[in-house]
Amino acid sequence: MSAPVDPTVTSAWSELRALRETFSPDLRGWFAEDPTRADRLSFPLADLHVDLSKNLVTDEVLAALLRLAEETGVADRYAAMLSGAHLNTSEDRAVLHTALRRPAEAEPTLLVDGQDVDADVQSVLESLSAFATRVRAGEWLGVTGKKVTHVVNIGIGGSDLGPVMVYEALKPYADAGIEARFVSNIDPTDLAQKTADLDPETTLFIVASKTFTTLETLTNARLARQWLWSGLAASGAIADSDDARTDAVAHHFVAVSTALDKVADFGIDPVNAFGFWDWVGGRYSVDSAIGLSLAVVLGPDVFRDLLAGFHAVDEHVRTTPLERNVPVLMGLLNVWYNNFHGAQSHAVLPYAQQLNRFPAYLQQLTMESNGKSVRWDGSPVTTDTGEVFWGEPGTNGQHAFYQLIHQGTRLIPADFIAFVNPAYPLSDGAQDVHELFLANFLAQTKALAFGKTADEVEAEGTTGALVAARTFAGNRPTTSIFAPALTPQVLGQLIALYEHITFTQGTIWGINSFDQWGVELGKQLAMQIAPAIGGDEEAVAAQDPSTKALLEYYRSHRG
Repeated sequence: MSAPVDPTVTSAWSELRALRETFSPDLRGWFAEDPTRADRLSFPLADLHVDLSKNLVTDEVLAALLRLAEETGVADRYAAMLSGAHLNTSEDRAVLHTALRRPAEAEPTLLVDGQDVDADVQSVLESLSAFATRVRAGEWLGVTGKKVTHVVNIGIGGSDLGPVMVYEALKPYADAGIEARFVSNIDPTDLAQKTADLDPETTLFIVASKTFTTLETLTNARLARQWLWSGLAASGAIADSDDARTDAVAHHFVAVSTALDKVADFGIDPVNAFGFWDWVGGRYSVDSAIGLSLAVVLGPDVFRDLLAGFHAVDEHVRTTPLERNVPVLMGLLNVWYNNFHGAQSHAVLPYAQQLNRFPAYLQQLTMESNGKSVRWDGSPVTTDTGEVFWGEPGTNGQHAFYQLIHQGTRLIPADFIAFVNPAYPLSDGAQDVHELFLANFLAQTKALAFGKTADEVEAEGTTGALVAARTFAGNRPTTSIFAPALTPQVLGQLIALYEHITFTQGTIWGINSFDQWGVELGKQLAMQIAPAIGGDEEAVAAQDPSTKALLEYYRSHRG
């Protein structure tokens, strides 16, 4: 892999720096002067309508940003990713999450490192679909012959955030009478509360860990296994014997893993293990076998529709010129705000309660990918990278943090997401509640863009110090994303949109967006500290003074 281009020495970067020095945003004026601005800066992306017109850009700025994409090789690097080049340089791996959603009939066949990737992906997808169909049809039964009513996914990071987000988003499609729950935190409260009202005889656990060694996941899996055994034994459903316990695990546990020996050691039949590959990063894995819980609860057809949505955006990025390429444009805008306006965070504000976990999902996708201080060749970055992504759904956020976005001193770009047709159309008397909801969606982007002048405030009768308090500066950048409805395909499109935004930014900054070494040190230290918490004095002595003091506090207060 060639060395990354230093964006700060490109001619486009110099031009952007010069533009920023004299830049004075004026959304009111720009819209007044150019009645076509909204049309020119709105773009189709599969089923999505993306309006970029309320962003702080002129034609000159956009042109310079597009040149930056060209000079840093965004299109070429994307093509290299699709071909199976080892873009993950620190782990010497291909980056092929896009292969997970290639149609079965895709041509030409994708061969990477001598392996038929298409055949591998379709084989796992067929196995996943067949298993999900069996569970949904009541053909897979628990140890006492009862149908599965609850699926509990045990995973963490990408093995949890993606499935739980998609489940919440597409819950209206759950049509088999099966509910999903998700356990991720090693805090025992998580497992205890998620299983408190479940029946062991009708519960299926999915243990999602590629290596089957993830500390949190395997700890929770063992706790779940003990919960299963205890519950079945207490009700008399199984005998108190090793054979009975082994049989129970075989009926109530499956795995998403490639470590078949470890899966078997746990007691899960390797036939019921669904694999994926080292070229699938955790935060890019919801469309792999990690989505098994989704296929069971929502159905294989819904899962395939989700994949089709991903693929539609992949194809848009591959085939669309940069000037109309929506993920590239949105990534470039993020660079503009991050590197030239000092923005340190980015709000994602879905006006859909079903997307309540979407901002949390994006936190891992964006911040684990681009929270880097070295480039892919090991050299230091030459500019700021990454933003803090955050948000809450709908009007909840309006009554919490919108004050900061509207009138605070920090620039916070925001993406607003909404849907024309609701999953649950309800009326309050004559008022269509979804229309009231969408009025808020439209009003917020309008208020952020155009603000409210002191003269307008005074014209309403306000005087004195209150005038300043009720004045809104405006020129707060937003992107509006609209779609007809939150369908499986639309959700796949939204996820892929942000994957490719992240890719664009990472390419421009010259970083490897596909590793995550920053999460490793804390894991290593936790294993060193665990004996100290248990009372090992030698382990205590090896700690720093602050950690020792905290350990002493723990030991003196533990009941």
